[in-house]
Amino acid sequence: MQRSINSFTGLIAVALAISSQTLAPLHAETPAVALAKATAPIAPKAVLNVMERVADWQLANPSKHKPTDWTQGAGYAGFMALAGISKDPKYRDAMLAMGQKNQWKAGPLKYHADDHCVGQAYVELYQIKKDPSLIAPLRERFDFILANPPASTNLEFRSKDSQQRWSWADALFMAPPAWVQLSAATGEKKYLDYAVQEWWRTTDYLYDKEEHLYFRDSNYFKKRESNGKKVFWGRGNGWVMGGLVRVLQYLPKDHSDRPRFEQLYKDMAAKILTCQQPDGLWRASLLDPEKFPLKETSGSGFYTYALAWGLNHGLLDRARFEPAVRKAWTTLIDCVAADGKLMHVQPIGESPLSFKDDSTEIYGVGAFLLAGSEVYRIASSRN
Repeated sequence: MQRSINSFTGLIAVALAISSQTLAPLHAETPAVALAKATAPIAPKAVLNVMERVADWQLANPSKHKPTDWTQGAGYAGFMALAGISKDPKYRDAMLAMGQKNQWKAGPLKYHADDHCVGQAYVELYQIKKDPSLIAPLRERFDFILANPPASTNLEFRSKDSQQRWSWADALFMAPPAWVQLSAATGEKKYLDYAVQEWWRTTDYLYDKEEHLYFRDSNYFKKRESNGKKVFWGRGNGWVMGGLVRVLQYLPKDHSDRPRFEQLYKDMAAKILTCQQPDGLWRASLLDPEKFPLKETSGSGFYTYALAWGLNHGLLDRARFEPAVRKAWTTLIDCVAADGKLMHVQPIGESPLSFKDDSTEIYGVGAFLLAGSEVYRIASSRN
């Protein structure tokens, strides 16, 4: 093991130097550098250290979004993942303080998936505290929806009331995990049934069976990139894969739809693997990376999280996928500034676009922390 570490020291240094050049051409990386990233040893302590550094920067520089916003909800999911492996209680305490400040309420829009996202952290905190008051407002919200289903069944994105349904790709991260988690926490199957039903309703509408990717919403069905390929947003599909593994985490092993969920995951993972760029990250446009050459860490964080989760749960071939995860993680940590700020995060938007190198957002931090939690488990299993 030590010999292997020593033999790659020089190559790793080259890899770090190259990956720090944010606007380097997509294919500038040499085979030797690519090999270094794919085989670089990862120490659990190092993973945890960089996770805590990123989280500490975020705590010191709080997001200005509303505390029940979807941006925050994604960030909270990452903080809960960190709290699960860190010995420092401040991350869990920060989430408890957040929940108390929010009075454990979801966002203001009853049906909108974005306003359900914060519920994921509430349920995870309930699992620790076992205090029913932590999930009472969320149960009330979901019970209302079950008793008063959305009137519209139309998922066409610009149609009236379409966003009462999960009519856009991001929604599959925001809402379904909260519903499935609440079902697992309470033993109430009705929440699980709704999540499964609505997941497949959205998938039947937005999933491209040829490309094994999701359109962001119906507005993109006929759009094409400059190279003639379909438009599949990087972070949009990252939202889906992140949501998918969070559903699988709580979906009962004997559930009749589990094989279908697992097959969807494997099909998407195989496709996403082909979209990874030589530096280890994914671009804002999955099928036209040349047009969008900037590094992008939020979508890349979700892919790293989802692929690492699949490795840790035996759903993916380790020889095929682990090098990709290791390479992605190495480049993700290169995107962390000395003070802990996560950079290269695509701003809020529904499609690929350009942005500044130092751009950051709490949902990018959430994706990074989720990814780190699963990479930590991979690294721990090797030590």
